[in-house]
Amino acid sequence: MSVEQAAAGAAEHGAEGGGSVMTHLLEEFSLSTEHAFKFFGIPLPHGPGMHFFGIDFSINKAVVVVWLATFLTIGLVYYTGRGGGLVAKGRLRNAIEALVQFIKLDIVDPNIGHEEGKKWLPYIGGLFFLILFGNLLGLIPGSNSPTGNINMTATLAIIVFLTFVIMGMVKQGPFGYIKNLAPHGLPTWLYFILYPIEIVSQLAKPLSLALRLFANLLAGHIVIGALLGLIILFGSVIVAPFPFAFAIIMYAFEIFVAFIQAYIFAILSSLYIGAAMHPDH
Repeated sequence: MSVEQAAAGAAEHGAEGGGSVMTHLLEEFSLSTEHAFKFFGIPLPHGPGMHFFGIDFSINKAVVVVWLATFLTIGLVYYTGRGGGLVAKGRLRNAIEALVQFIKLDIVDPNIGHEEGKKWLPYIGGLFFLILFGNLLGLIPGSNSPTGNINMTATLAIIVFLTFVIMGMVKQGPFGYIKNLAPHGLPTWLYFILYPIEIVSQLAKPLSLALRLFANLLAGHIVIGALLGLIILFGSVIVAPFPFAFAIIMYAFEIFVAFIQAYIFAILSSLYIGAAMHPDH
């Protein structure tokens, strides 16, 4: 969602009070309004004509931003890899290569291992860049933040959950994976308490991944939108500079959050995968 559009829309209801401003913002984030199906004025396919086999395949702004983030992830990594030579040439290639090196040395290798990490770098790196570009594209006025939508973050979290569970069973065997959920050498009766706790703990991992990313991104956009809405609500040139200044500060902070949340999602994903593959570490 564009916080600027939300704030502008709130102007129509400004006379009704502060509650209408927040109501309009929440409606925008729900992607249920008509202009959620317009991307910078371009109509997007939606409605009954996009229903197939009882499933709604309508394309909204969030879907378009996910496609753009995916394209950027694949395109920039491919562009960097095609640079030729051992040393990357150009500022963009250097920046992307530095991020890839950071992901490998600080995220993947410490949690999965140096040798195994080589195989997992594309997976973890892909998650990092997809989330990062989704976060950053969502900050463009008129765009939408897919990572501020629980459907997107829950899908990514479920993929990570299935990945570490399957890899744990592949490396340890199904019985060994379940057995290693709890420490060895404890009294038998204690396992009846520990195993339910550990199972809940495993299920809580994707839940925490999804909610953390979703809540942090959504909260930032709501705060920015609410600050811009205050300008319209008060309609005073004396008051306006204060919420506007705070909105600019929050916007800059959201850029920082975009990187931090991509890092947290990537490092927790690699930590969960590494723990499933190497339970003894």
